[in-house]
Amino acid sequence: MAAMISPRERGRYSGYLGATFAVATVGGPLVGGVITDTDWLGWRWCLYVGIPFALIALFVLQKTLHLPETRRKVKVDWAGAFFITAAVSLLLIWVTFADDKYDWLSWQTCSMVGGALALALVFLFVETKASEPIIPLHLFRNRTITLASLASLLVGVAMFAGTVFFSQYFQLARDKSPTMSGVMTIPMIAGLFVSSTVSGTIITKTGKWKAWLVSGGVLVTAGLGLLGTMRYDTAYWHIAVYMAVMGLGIGMMMQNLVLSTQNQVAPHELGAASSVVTFFRSLGGAIGVSALGSVMSTRISHYATDTIGTLSPQEQAGAAKAMGSGELPDMDALPTHIRTWLESAYGHGIADIFLYVAPIAFLAFLVTLFIKEVPLRTSGALAQAAENTKPETPAAAEAPVAPVAPVLEAEAPVTAAGIPVRGFVHGAESAPVPRAAVTLISLAGRQLGRVVAQPDGSYGIDAPGTGSYVLIASADGFQPQASTIVVGEEPLTYDIPLSGTSGLSGVVRAAEGALPVKDATVIVTDVRGDLLANAATGEQGEFAFGELVPGTVTVAVSAAGFRPRALPVEIGGTGVTRVEVDLDSGAQIQGVVRAPHGPLSDARVTLVDAAGNVVGTATTGADGVYAFTDLDGDDYTVIATGYPPVATTLTLSGGGVDGHDIELAHVSE
Repeated sequence: MAAMISPRERGRYSGYLGATFAVATVGGPLVGGVITDTDWLGWRWCLYVGIPFALIALFVLQKTLHLPETRRKVKVDWAGAFFITAAVSLLLIWVTFADDKYDWLSWQTCSMVGGALALALVFLFVETKASEPIIPLHLFRNRTITLASLASLLVGVAMFAGTVFFSQYFQLARDKSPTMSGVMTIPMIAGLFVSSTVSGTIITKTGKWKAWLVSGGVLVTAGLGLLGTMRYDTAYWHIAVYMAVMGLGIGMMMQNLVLSTQNQVAPHELGAASSVVTFFRSLGGAIGVSALGSVMSTRISHYATDTIGTLSPQEQAGAAKAMGSGELPDMDALPTHIRTWLESAYGHGIADIFLYVAPIAFLAFLVTLFIKEVPLRTSGALAQAAENTKPETPAAAEAPVAPVAPVLEAEAPVTAAGIPVRGFVHGAESAPVPRAAVTLISLAGRQLGRVVAQPDGSYGIDAPGTGSYVLIASADGFQPQASTIVVGEEPLTYDIPLSGTSGLSGVVRAAEGALPVKDATVIVTDVRGDLLANAATGEQGEFAFGELVPGTVTVAVSAAGFRPRALPVEIGGTGVTRVEVDLDSGAQIQGVVRAPHGPLSDARVTLVDAAGNVVGTATTGADGVYAFTDLDGDDYTVIATGYPPVATTLTLSGGGVDGHDIELAHVSE
C-alpha cells in the first residue's frame, strides 16, 4: 500500500485497514466462541479455521496484486535476525514464568534479563556492521520514528490487554459463554471502526495527523481509567461506554502511528520503517499480556483471600480447587454464594489490570505530544522512484528537476487522441501556480506528454489509454512533485499541490566580542555531502540562500583568522530558517627553516602542545616555508629536524599569525 499510494491518500486507506481490523476482531471471537462451544469441534479448530482464509488471501494476492519489480542482489541479515529474535524470546520467557515458576526478583530474573540485554547489545553491534541490516539503526536518528516506535510499544500493551482480558472478565466475572463474550466486546470494536474510518478520511483531506494521535492518547487513558472502576455487577451499559471510549482512542492511534512513520522515510526504507513500528506494538502487547496476566492472578488471589474466611471448610476446599486447577473454573458447577464470591474476586482483579495499564497509556499520550507533525506527502513510493528513473529523452530528464524555462510557453498539449487528464496546479492556500510544467510519463520512465499550466493554474494532458502513470509538476520557486495516477475509461480530474522551497539566512560573528565577520565563506551541503549552495558574508556578516529543499543540511563556515565550524541545520517546510554562527579565533604559526646556505627544503617541523601532544607536522618546500593553522592560544614547542634538531618554545595569544623562523646548523658550525 505504501508503494502504490501517497501518504496523503494513505490516511483514508489506513482507516479502511483499521475498520477491517475492527470487523475481523469482532468476527474472530464470535466464530471462535461458536467453535469452542460446539462439542464436536473444540478449541483447536479455532486454529484450523484460519487455513482456508490464508489460502484464499494468497491466491487473490498472486492473481490481482501486480507491482513494478526492481530486482537486485540482497544480503539477508541472518545474524541480526537471530540475535533480535533470541533477545525478545528470552524476555518473553522471563515475563511468562515470572511470579509463577519464580519470583520477580530472583536469580532467574537476573539471568534472563541480563541475557536479553547482552543479546540486544550484540544485535546493535551486528547492525552497525551489516550491509543491509534488518533494522537500520539510522532510522532512530529521526525523532518521529523513535517516538512513534515508543508510543506503539505502549499502545500495544493497552490494545492487547483489552482484547485478552475482556474475554476473561465476561466469562469469569459475568458467567458468559465464549460466544457472548465476543458479542459483548462489540462497543470497543465499534469505537475502533468509527475512529479509524473517520480519522483516515479527514487526514486525507487535511494532511494533518498529530491531533488524532494526541486525542487518541487522551481517550485510551480515559477509557482504561474508567474500566478500572468496574466490578462483577457493574451495569453493562457503563462498561460498553468505557469500552467504546477506549476503542475510539486505539483507532485514532494504531494505524496513524505507522502512517506518520512512513511519511518520514525514503521509498526504499518503507518496509523497514513500517515493520519497526509494528514490531514494537506487537512486542508491547506480548510482554504486556504476559506480565499483566501474572499480576492479574496475584490480584485475584488477594481479593479471594480477603473473603475466603467467610466460607465453611468444605466450601473453602471447593473454592481452592476451582481456583487452583490451572483451568478456567466452571462457575455453573459451584454453589451460588461461592460463584458470587469468585465472580467478585475475578471482576475486581481484572479491573485492577486496566487501572494499571492506564498510566502506560498516559505515557503514550505524553510521547505523542513530542512527535513533530510533518504534513503528509502527496506522492507515493512508486512516484518518488519514478523521479529517479532516467527517461528516454533528454527533455524528459529536465522536467522533474529543472525550473520552467520561457521556451516551454510555446509548447502545445499532446494532440494525439487519448483519455483527458485535467486539473489545477496550486500552491499554498490553493493559490494557482501559472507556467508550471506538467509532464506525463509511464511507470517505465517514458515521456508521454508535457504541457504548461495556464495563468489560472489549469492544465490538460491526454493519457494514451487506461492504466497507471506518473504525473510530474515543477515550477520556479516550488519543489517538484510527482504523483501516481490511475486513468480509467472516463476523463480524470487531478489537482496537483506544490509546496514552495525554503530559505536559509543568518549571520557569522566572532565568538569573542560578537563582531560580524566579513567575507567568511558559507557552504551548504546535503546529508550525502553534495554541495547545495555557497556564498560570502557581507559587511555585517550576513548571508542568505533561497530555493533550498526542506530537510537536514550541513552549514560549514570558514574565514581567515578563525577556526572553521560546521553545524547541522533543519530547513523548515516553509519560510526562511535563520541561523547564527559564532567563530572562534584561530592562531597561526608561520616561518622559514634556514641553514647556513639559505632556506632548507625537506626539513620536518613538528608542533607539540603544552601537554606533550603532537598538534601537527609539516615538511618544508624549496623555499623552506612551513605553517600551522587553526590553533588555540597556548604554549607550544616547535621542533625542526634535518640538521641536528632544534626545539624552541613560543606562546600564542589566540589570534593572528605568529612568525617563527628557525635556524639549523651542523654541530661543528
